[in-house]
Amino acid sequence: MSLLEVTGVSKRFGGLTANEDVTFTVGTGQIVGLIGPNGAGKTTLFNCVAGFFAPSEGTITLDGQRIEGLPPERCARMGVGRTFQIARTFTSMTACENVMTASMLHERKVSDARADAERWLGFANLTRLADKPAGSMTISEQRRLAVARALATRPRLLLMDEVMAGLNPSEVKEAVDVVLKIREHGISCLVVEHVLEGIMPIADKIVVLDRGRKIAEGTPAEVSSDEAVIHAYLGDA
Repeated sequence: MSLLEVTGVSKRFGGLTANEDVTFTVGTGQIVGLIGPNGAGKTTLFNCVAGFFAPSEGTITLDGQRIEGLPPERCARMGVGRTFQIARTFTSMTACENVMTASMLHERKVSDARADAERWLGFANLTRLADKPAGSMTISEQRRLAVARALATRPRLLLMDEVMAGLNPSEVKEAVDVVLKIREHGISCLVVEHVLEGIMPIADKIVVLDRGRKIAEGTPAEVSSDEAVIHAYLGDA
């Protein structure tokens, strides 16, 4: 069953077309990778799903409900969580306080929000850093903190924007382990990623964009042998 359905979505900024007629689905509990060369339109599409942009055309549904054009806070309440390419942490606040800000979307008592935040910090392997200021954490730690904070909003769909970028191999493995745990909790994941060795082994499906259009969709094996995908990444041999 599809949780997210993106149908014929286009997004234009004046004369620039960032996405054109993009259609794909994300099933319940699926990990779907969204890949493509720089400038392919991946983050713009993310922003349309998360409510930061309204599509110029097309529809986006979450569990059968139309969400295109809704503001980010409405999308969040309906079950769409997201992280950003650059981890947007509250640098002067502790890791626990960062996650508490998201927990309070649903929890009204500070004590309940703190307990919820501690649970998600443990989920992201950050318990030992709960009282550490976010600004003093490593890039890898801040990325996992951003994931913990997004999870505290209780999403059904989590949009992750390059959570593995700039990480060393052991940090990539940590990030991969967290994504797999998210799927085990029944949360669907749509992951924009340039680190293909991180997303390819764990994705149920890969969607490939190039110059704003979808050029391929299928299993990682199918996509990696697709001539249009190879051309988009490598150009003419």
